Amino acid sequence: MRRAALALALLVALGAAAGAETPWWRDAVFYEVFVRSFQDSNGDGKGDLAGLIDRLDYLNDGNSATSDDLGVTALWLMPIMESPSYHGYDVTDYLKIDADYGTGDDFARLIDEAHRRGIHVILDLVLNHTSILHPWFFSSLSRTSSARDGYIWSDVNPGYAGPWGQQVWHARGGAFYYGLFWSGMPDLNYRNPDVTARMLEIAQTWLVDRRVDGFRLDAARHLVEEGAAQEDTQATRDWLAEFRAAVQTWSPNAYVVGEVWSEPETIAKYVGSGIDQGFEFSLADAVLSGVRDGSAARIRDALSRVLRVYPDGAFATFLSNHDQDRAMSRLLGNAARAKLAAAILLTLPGTPFLYYGEEIGMTGTKPDERIRVPMQWVGGPGAGFTSGIPWEPLAADAALRTVAEQSADPASLLSHYRRFIRLREAHPALRVGTTELIDAGAASLLGYVRASNDDIVLVLHNVSPIAQAASVRAPSLPAGSFLARDLVGNRLPVFIRAGTDGSVSSPPLVIGPYGTAVLCLTGL
Repeated sequence: MRRAALALALLVALGAAAGAETPWWRDAVFYEVFVRSFQDSNGDGKGDLAGLIDRLDYLNDGNSATSDDLGVTALWLMPIMESPSYHGYDVTDYLKIDADYGTGDDFARLIDEAHRRGIHVILDLVLNHTSILHPWFFSSLSRTSSARDGYIWSDVNPGYAGPWGQQVWHARGGAFYYGLFWSGMPDLNYRNPDVTARMLEIAQTWLVDRRVDGFRLDAARHLVEEGAAQEDTQATRDWLAEFRAAVQTWSPNAYVVGEVWSEPETIAKYVGSGIDQGFEFSLADAVLSGVRDGSAARIRDALSRVLRVYPDGAFATFLSNHDQDRAMSRLLGNAARAKLAAAILLTLPGTPFLYYGEEIGMTGTKPDERIRVPMQWVGGPGAGFTSGIPWEPLAADAALRTVAEQSADPASLLSHYRRFIRLREAHPALRVGTTELIDAGAASLLGYVRASNDDIVLVLHNVSPIAQAASVRAPSLPAGSFLARDLVGNRLPVFIRAGTDGSVSSPPLVIGPYGTAVLCLTGL
C-alpha cells in the first residue's frame, strides 16, 4: 500500500500543484439557458423566469441520491435585462429585468431556488455596447451634452472598417458614432472614467444586492479601441483586469468567464488577470469535426495545444453555443456521435458548458433564431414549452427528440449525459486533475490519463464506426500493477501493468464503435 501511495503521489506531482482550495467553478458543470426558449409559465409563448424555476428540478433537484435530474451545478443565463430585441444583447436598462421574463422578485426567487439546490447562477453581461434605444445614447446625441463622451463620436468618418470588414462608423445628426456589431448597438467609451464607474456599479449591484455568482462577459476582446485596432488591445486587457479586481473585492468567490472568440494563444493572455477562464473555441470545433469525420488526431492536436498554452484548467469547454449551429446538426443527426462528443466534453480538463437542449440532441442551423428555438419537453404543438403559440416555431424534428421520451430510455442521449455528469462529479481526476495525452495504439483512438491525488482515470475514445483494440503507452503512469475498473461499460475489472518504458500491458481492451472506456486505476 505504501508503494502504491508513493507511485500515485509521483503521478500527481507531474501535473498541477496541490494545496490551494479549488474554486467552485472548477468543479462545476454549466448549463447555458436562453430564458425565452426554456419554459413559458403564462401561455404568452415566451419563456420566463417563473418557467425556469419550475424546471430547476430537471436540471438539478438538489438531492444527491436521485439520478433522474441532469446534475448540472451552475447556470449561465443569456441576457435577461431590458432590451428591445428577442435576444437581449442590446440592453436599454442594465438593472431592470425584461418584462417578458418577469420581475425583480421573480429573479430573487430564482436565485433562492437555484442556490437551495446547489446551483450557482452567472449572468450574461454585455459590456461592449448598449441598444441604440438606451437613454444613455439618446443623451449623447447632443453635441453639448456631458453624456456625449459616453459613446464614441467623430465629426468625420474615420474611414476604417471593422475586424471582419464590416461597417463600424454610422452617421447620425451630422456626425458618426462607432458601433462594432451594427448601427443598433453603439459601443460604450471606456476611456471615459464615468462609463467605467457606472458599469462597475451595475456589476456590484448584481453581485451584492442580487446575489449572482459571476458573469459571462460578451464580446470581451472588443471593449477598448486603439484607433483602427479594435480587438485584443492592451487597453482592453487592462480594463478587464480592473473590472475583475473590483468583482473580487465585492464577491471573492465570483466567477468571470469571457467570450474571447479567437485562438488559444490570444485567449490565454486574458486568463488570470481579466478573466478566470475563456471559452475554448478551437477545441470545441476540433471535437465536433473530429467526431464527425473520424479524426482522433484533430482532437488530439487541439487538446495538446490547449494544454500547452493555458494555465492548468483555465479554459471553459463546450460543444456549441447560441451563436453556432447546434452540435447534433454538425454531427449530421448521428446519436452515437453525439454520445461520443458528450463523453469527450465531460472527461476533458477545464469547466464544461452545455447549451440547453444539447443533452437531448436538439438540432438547428443558422439563422440565429433557428438555433435558439424552444426547448422540447414533450411531443405535441407546444412541446411542453408553452400552452400558447411559441415565440419561434419549434424545430422541424422536435417530436423526435424530447425530454419525456429520453428520460424513460436508459440508452438515450439524455441518460448518457446524466451518467457522464455524475461520473465527473464522482471523480476529482475528471474535474480538476492533471491531463496527459497518451498513445492509444490506433489512429482512431483518443486517449489521456487524468489524475488527482489518489484518483487516476485512463480515458479512451473511439471516433470510428468500427471497434478498435487499444494498445496503450502512458509514460506518466508509475511502473507497477493496477486494477482497472471500467466506469461506463460492462467489462469486468482487469489487471494492467505499467512498465518503466511507458508501455501498458493488459488483457485486450476493445473500444466499440463511437465508444468510450473510462478506467479507474487502483495501484496494487
